[in-house]
Amino acid sequence: MILRQRRTSDRPDFTIDQDWSSYTADEHAIWNELYARQRKLLVGRADDALLEGHDALNLGRGGIPNLEKISDELEKMTGWRVVSVPSLVPDDVFFRHLANRRFPAGAFIRTREELDYIEEPDIFHDVFGHVPLLTNPVFGDYMQAYGEGGLRALKFDRLKNLAALYWYTVEFGLIETPNGLRIYGAGISSSLKESIFALDDPSPNRIRFDLERVLRTNYRIDDFQESYFVIRSYDELFRATVDTDFAPLYDRLSDGKRHAPATVLAGDQLVHRGTGVYARERARAK
Repeated sequence: MILRQRRTSDRPDFTIDQDWSSYTADEHAIWNELYARQRKLLVGRADDALLEGHDALNLGRGGIPNLEKISDELEKMTGWRVVSVPSLVPDDVFFRHLANRRFPAGAFIRTREELDYIEEPDIFHDVFGHVPLLTNPVFGDYMQAYGEGGLRALKFDRLKNLAALYWYTVEFGLIETPNGLRIYGAGISSSLKESIFALDDPSPNRIRFDLERVLRTNYRIDDFQESYFVIRSYDELFRATVDTDFAPLYDRLSDGKRHAPATVLAGDQLVHRGTGVYARERARAK
């Protein structure tokens, strides 16, 4: 079965029509397989808000979701909509979508050969991983504030720092709950192996969230994370974003000081100090 070619956009906002009716039966079957496998794994691992978002949008109803339909439901809850894009979009376009409560989601779905790992975010990563938390009003406000902050960051040349904030929260964030650490980041929740590694493996550090610390921290794009940052609540994320005067913060960041992904600082509040075994073994194997 040959899956669809990835399309391009000639629109200023890089959006495309999802063209839901053109998905093949095999593409829908891939979504169903991924959804059933990952949703089962996330029970007891993912934060309740994420699982409740899956249910609220009925993402397991069968097949790739129609983004217009789930957007109509989502908009009633928190004012957000999901728009189709071919793939990754330029930073300014991405921030502008978020600032206007539009989440850009890739329209294509991975092949069977890419079930466990795909380099480029597809509709499963974006809709299964990201969209459910947009049903949570506070997290939705955080995402809008992040988009607004991104547009401001363009003027300060601090996109690398802001990318770290997105990476360690929206993509690879953990949250502390009365029942223990739980997953909320989409990069973890949409990954079979990292959903286990992030919570169970002794190798990575799990460090309490601190805004400037996160902004100064490099991250891995080619393997499991060597450190995860842990929030206490989505309100903590939102308040850190809207209560911070970023101008003096960006001025401090201009010193260029960055921390390696595995670094533990003296001032870190550790939930768990990692052994680093996984990263060392991977390095030796190369």
